[in-house]
Amino acid sequence: MNDVLHFLLTAPAEPPVLDSVDTWWRRHVALSSRFSAPADLALAGGFLADRLGFAFASGYHAAHRCLFPSLPADRPIALCATEPGGAHPGAIETKLTDTGAGPRLSGTKTFVTLGTRAELLLVVASEGQDAEGRNRLRMVAVDAQRPGVRLSALPELPFIPEVPHAELSLEDVAVAPEDVLPGDGYARYLKPFRTVEDCHVQLAMLGWLLQVGWRFGWPDEVREELLALAVMMRGLAQADPAEAATHVALGGGLALTKRAVLERCEPLWASTDALTQERWARDRVLLGVAGKVRAKRLVAARQRLQGA
Repeated sequence: MNDVLHFLLTAPAEPPVLDSVDTWWRRHVALSSRFSAPADLALAGGFLADRLGFAFASGYHAAHRCLFPSLPADRPIALCATEPGGAHPGAIETKLTDTGAGPRLSGTKTFVTLGTRAELLLVVASEGQDAEGRNRLRMVAVDAQRPGVRLSALPELPFIPEVPHAELSLEDVAVAPEDVLPGDGYARYLKPFRTVEDCHVQLAMLGWLLQVGWRFGWPDEVREELLALAVMMRGLAQADPAEAATHVALGGGLALTKRAVLERCEPLWASTDALTQERWARDRVLLGVAGKVRAKRLVAARQRLQGA
């Protein structure tokens, strides 16, 4: 903890220009050799990002490092869940089958973050249904260059356009048995990833805001509040993402962070340069993405605790 705090308080506040997703990735990998804890990597990656889009990318990838620690740290990874019907367990139609010659993957994913840059794909697939008619999901690690894998770039989003997205097509892709990760694909991976991603993306955003604040001379008390929020979010990032108590605390943490960003920091953007202001006006939409999903998660967590 002290290492990343020292970094945030003493590193040069003028980040290098990250002119492409490849440049961002090289910087992110270099940071991973210093910050082994995914939460610290998210903070540092956000601090050294020259825009919110690349801060988000560092937080997104740090979330993978947290949930999939055994996967290689030097290969960009993308989680592939969303299908035409959504990312709910019942909407997953991508199939993992075994005809006797080994597992095979077939299906389509409609929205893969960092998809065109990913080298390793984490694909949520169905093995069929259980006795109650529910999807039995598995998580499968697939090399993006494997025969039958096709990634097609999607148009830029209206916010954080630097972060590429793709559609994924899987046509009878051969996978090794060891590529099928152990455990239930939903309970062990997909469901907790939503919580883990929230924590690490928030950390990266706070790291980026700290850098903006240092660079443009925001008041000490505002920067110190952002730092305190980062310490809080770092603790939540290390809590059990399956626990209802974690979701309740995270709900409060997200509300505090949003209030600080939209209220405490709002009048300070006038002190930044024109390009920073323009990007923030465009990218601040990110704060509201998946807001309904988070609200439902918080309500469910409260109910679980009340029932307990």
